[in-house]
Amino acid sequence: MSLWQRPLKRLQAMSYDKLLHIYAEHKTNRFRLNSLKSFVSLFLVGTVLSVTLAACSGGTGSNSSTEAPTATPVAATKDNVELTLVSFAVTKAAHEAIIPKFVEQWKKDHNQTVVFKQSYGGSGSQTRAVIDGLEADIVHLALAGDTQKIEKAGLIQPGWEKEVPNNAIVSKSVAALITRPGNPKGIKTWEDLAKDDVKLITADPKTSGIAKWNFLALWNSVIKTGGDEAKATEFVTKVFNNVPILTKDAREATDTFAKQGQGDALINYENEIILAQQKGEKVEYVVPDVNISIDNPIAVVDKNVDKHGNREVAEGFVKFLYTPEAQEEFVKLGFRPANEQVAQTKAATDKFPKVKTLGTVSDFGGWEAIDQKFFADGGVFDKIQAQKKR
Repeated sequence: MSLWQRPLKRLQAMSYDKLLHIYAEHKTNRFRLNSLKSFVSLFLVGTVLSVTLAACSGGTGSNSSTEAPTATPVAATKDNVELTLVSFAVTKAAHEAIIPKFVEQWKKDHNQTVVFKQSYGGSGSQTRAVIDGLEADIVHLALAGDTQKIEKAGLIQPGWEKEVPNNAIVSKSVAALITRPGNPKGIKTWEDLAKDDVKLITADPKTSGIAKWNFLALWNSVIKTGGDEAKATEFVTKVFNNVPILTKDAREATDTFAKQGQGDALINYENEIILAQQKGEKVEYVVPDVNISIDNPIAVVDKNVDKHGNREVAEGFVKFLYTPEAQEEFVKLGFRPANEQVAQTKAATDKFPKVKTLGTVSDFGGWEAIDQKFFADGGVFDKIQAQKKR
């Protein structure tokens, strides 16, 4: 390790607040930059601080941002208030339709202008960013397990699931099977994925949130039709024998299937497919009758809203997301509504095929139990991978 790498490595391990403190001290007259050591120290701190800010703002990589959140959001005032929304990637279009409606309503009711900072990316990476210092006021993530990680980090108070309707589930979807044009392999059910001549593309549940849902959908298809855990293990093992490559995330899985032409089928969120069709893409898919409810929770990040003084508006936005007006926007973009009134509308019933048997995370004991049983090191998924045909 070189002379330059050693101090850089130490600085990279520091927290954002520590880096900012050191940088501020060096910028004052307390430290005169009259030595090489002082210059190098300030240079390295400035470099690492810049990288940290870039990572937190979501300006590059998967943590892309419509408007990059600042490191220290402005505190609420009588006339203006700022909210930082951190969400998983596929909700972007829906939120961009809903936010202007909320801003208009809040201005009318409270005579206060709300400015939103938005960050979108993979649910797992967004979760890590919030834990590492991205000062989200609200998180809308792909699975409750990610929100629970933020809770365990001390940023969200226990009981957040009970503060709003539906155990804080604000948007929903189900798993769908995308096939090749004309569906030459005749793939219509989960059972078809275990056929010897079928190749399935899916991401790795050890690294991808959607892949966890995919795995649960496969396992659930056996349990909900009378099979026991031995039958479920046998079936899922057969399916994963037909997976030529496990991609690191859902985006890479889609590229492998669509752009590289690998596989006969791809598992994806129903809402992603509907959105792709709305954009003019020709996608053939089926929604199996036995399915898993893909539930996306919303939560206020208590520690951050108390720091920023914007709890009232943050809670107001979360409640607004459950209104028919907001839920209808979710439906337009392919999400199944969490509002039962909207679920019964013609727009919703026409758009979404009826699922006869729907499993839920609670059927499996919740995300903590699911992760421990299926996805922890040495869990069911690792054992299935170890039994794959060589």
